[in-house]
Amino acid sequence: MGCGGGASASHALTVAGSTTVLPIAEMAAEGFEAKTGTHVLVSGLGSSAGIEAVTNGTADIATSSRELTAEEASHELVSTVIAHDGIAAIVSPENTVSGLTTEQLRGIYAGQITNWSEVGGPDLAIQVVNRDEASGTREAFRSIVMDGTPFDRSAAVLPGTGQVRDVVSRTPGAIGYISIGFVESAYASTHVRALPIDGVEASEETVESGAYPISRELYLFTNGDPKGDAYDYISYLLSPDMEQTIRDAGYIPALDSIPGRGEGGDAQ
Repeated sequence: MGCGGGASASHALTVAGSTTVLPIAEMAAEGFEAKTGTHVLVSGLGSSAGIEAVTNGTADIATSSRELTAEEASHELVSTVIAHDGIAAIVSPENTVSGLTTEQLRGIYAGQITNWSEVGGPDLAIQVVNRDEASGTREAFRSIVMDGTPFDRSAAVLPGTGQVRDVVSRTPGAIGYISIGFVESAYASTHVRALPIDGVEASEETVESGAYPISRELYLFTNGDPKGDAYDYISYLLSPDMEQTIRDAGYIPALDSIPGRGEGGDAQ
């Protein structure tokens, strides 16, 4: 069963789910409506809520910053990867540590490793900078790196990428994490250094190849192959019109990856 057929009749499309994907989905909705006249209702309810909404038919498209669970995968949902996201562990350029393993990074964020000398760096206390609990980047870091180990509660908690980057750039002993798209920022006068993790540099190339360990994909899910307005909206989101917007959000676009291309719609 395709989704989006009803949306064509009412000239509205419903997109619900991940707060991480929300800015991309909203920008795509604005451009898509301007181009086609089709109104798109976008909400950030969380990945699980969006997937449930598509499964029970109350939304046309779910946005998600995670894969389907086993139970969710038992339904006939079709995934479309819209972007790749790599999370860089960053330090001040003054910090001479050469890199970390995933286990060392976990130990630092758990409060078990407290001095850079323990991981081959200078004799300097580690100042851990974390993100707030509303952050999708924090959730991805928790899932991929911490693997069930609790965060150190004494860590500094900051609300945004810009704040993390700024504090780490000015603090020789600090460590933080941000999407790799923000490591080199044209809008910042300060500098940070991304650490290799498990011997792999943090770059768009290593994220796209799957070599970089702290990476994830961002998804859209539909009930069956996308058709009608849903297909056209996804086509627009994955088009060159949205490529720079996705990069500006700190992610790597996944272009031309729509299931059923050539069957479900006629994207321009």
